Amino acid sequence: MNLGFDFDKIFIDYPPFIPDAVIDRLYKKRASGKLSYRIPSKPEQIFRRFTHHPLLRPPIEENIKTIKKLVQNKQHKHYLISSRFDFLKNATQHLIKKHQFDNVFDGVFFNFENEQPHLFKDKIVKKLHIHRYVDDDLRLLEFLISKNPTIICFWLNKTYKGLLKRNLFGITKLSSILDNI
Repeated sequence: MNLGFDFDKIFIDYPPFIPDAVIDRLYKKRASGKLSYRIPSKPEQIFRRFTHHPLLRPPIEENIKTIKKLVQNKQHKHYLISSRFDFLKNATQHLIKKHQFDNVFDGVFFNFENEQPHLFKDKIVKKLHIHRYVDDDLRLLEFLISKNPTIICFWLNKTYKGLLKRNLFGITKLSSILDNI
């Protein structure tokens, strides 16, 4: 089985002093109800580079322990699939090395070509034949299950646990997927 995982809010947290809602508002476009993300302007990229400094992006230790436990099971392949844009490439590579994610995952895939995140992830999910995927972006997951009806997705969030749709589950701890693989 092939398992896919997003990066931010799954293994690396947002800066502690910026509310999640503010980051989401900066990242997503609000265009006619259609899922769309925007690439930040140059001044915003400078600010975002600052907010992606490793000191401001603490690891989510519990989830890192969970993935390390999962990879001990050699029956499955584990992939890191993130829509981080190219302007964050250096910060991203630093985090990958610092937390040895390149040794944990069978492959790491980042959106350094600046594609729309949901389209990038859909392409990678199809390419890798992902069976289970974990992300913190509910709208993106709804898009993925609409394009990949056999995938089972998990929405990692702080409050909701349970079935959302036939192949979409809310979870509050990454370790919850252990029961579903």
